[in-house]
Amino acid sequence: MDSNNFDANAGVGEREARVASASVARRHFGLAHGVGRSGDITAEQPKAAGSSLMAKLTAHMATDALRAAGYKEVGHALVLPLATGMAVAQVLLALMRARPGARRVVWPRIDQKTCIKCVAMLGLQLDVVPLTLRGDELGTELAAVGAAIEGGEGGAENVLCVLTTASCFAPRACDDLAGVAKLCARLNVPHVVNNAYGIQAAGIAREVTSAWRKGRVDAVISSTDKNFMVPVGGSLIYAAKGHLGVVDAVGRAYPGRACAAPALDLFITLLEWGEQGWRGVLSARERMYGYAREKLAAAAAELGERLLETPGNPISLAMTLDSFDEDGGATSLGSMLFTRLVSGTRVVDRRKAQEVGGVTFSSFGAHSDEYPHTYVTVAAAVGTTEEDVDLFCERLLKSARDWRKRRAKDRARAEKAAAAAAAAVATEAVARNGDVTAEEAMREK
Repeated sequence: MDSNNFDANAGVGEREARVASASVARRHFGLAHGVGRSGDITAEQPKAAGSSLMAKLTAHMATDALRAAGYKEVGHALVLPLATGMAVAQVLLALMRARPGARRVVWPRIDQKTCIKCVAMLGLQLDVVPLTLRGDELGTELAAVGAAIEGGEGGAENVLCVLTTASCFAPRACDDLAGVAKLCARLNVPHVVNNAYGIQAAGIAREVTSAWRKGRVDAVISSTDKNFMVPVGGSLIYAAKGHLGVVDAVGRAYPGRACAAPALDLFITLLEWGEQGWRGVLSARERMYGYAREKLAAAAAELGERLLETPGNPISLAMTLDSFDEDGGATSLGSMLFTRLVSGTRVVDRRKAQEVGGVTFSSFGAHSDEYPHTYVTVAAAVGTTEEDVDLFCERLLKSARDWRKRRAKDRARAEKAAAAAAAAVATEAVARNGDVTAEEAMREK
């Protein structure tokens, strides 16, 4: 249905979906025109009726997938050929047009570089709101968010939005989305939710739904690859019915045509699953969280560590590594895991300082300057299998034992070297002063 596939077509423009490689043409199913028209990514492209139809069907199917996942009263979803960080930046740009004088983004802290960079790249000011520690879990301090909005430079009128986080690495919990939404409604401040991989979690769906029912939510952003198991490069932007102004503004402001590949990947995947298949994927992930929690707790106990209690995070789990917390030992354990074909874990050294996007964090990775544990995280994400979890625990235990053996040998060598050095000093002292015994010289040393 795209003009480049018509046998009798005479294309004389500068962009006629000409593809030099037959392999590339097959890879894209002959859909080379892209989607949208200049200025609106959702508009039909006259030369690409097939691609335009596919894009519209994908948007409807993605919206149905959100409803099936528990996002009640969701309006239509916008499918963008941009990964999550760039999609967040597009939302911020739309808000900048609506609030041209506002420069501050109030941001309950999450130590993930993309969130910071999408604010920094637009020249906006990031106001970091510290989290509060409740047991093992880090969560939103609503009073601090309110103080940042009203007490910062220019007050609420200078706030572009509050950027909250729904899905994140443990021990951080999902933000109090409903609390922030009510606060934003009262202060007339936009509210954007970074829900990168939270579509797959029923608990997060309830939080998002509660937020847009009780207060203000202008846009929610989610990744297609993290939630639907497609290649990296796509995202969804959505909001509740009747509150789609920002979502529509992003679609209308997209410059030029867009690549159709991310939408096509999602289209094929959702067709292959169907609603029952998608619900099955979600149910399997929920079960996998319980399995991963049980296995990781057992591995932690075997190492003399423990699983951190983070009930507000339904995807990510964290295990302490306090007994490995010496001279960067925990991060070296992380390196050992990577070389043993374990990917996706995060070993967090709470003493690591780092500057990101012009903001300095004294303990980057831990979501807090004062978190009391060094730890490793694991995600029970969509597509994770029992075999993945079992192999991880097996390799974690093996790596930890090898690490401890290596450290014991290093300590023994260091003690032996220290004893040899002390003996050498004592021998030198005896040679220099005959009336001082070797034992006395060593005691002096």
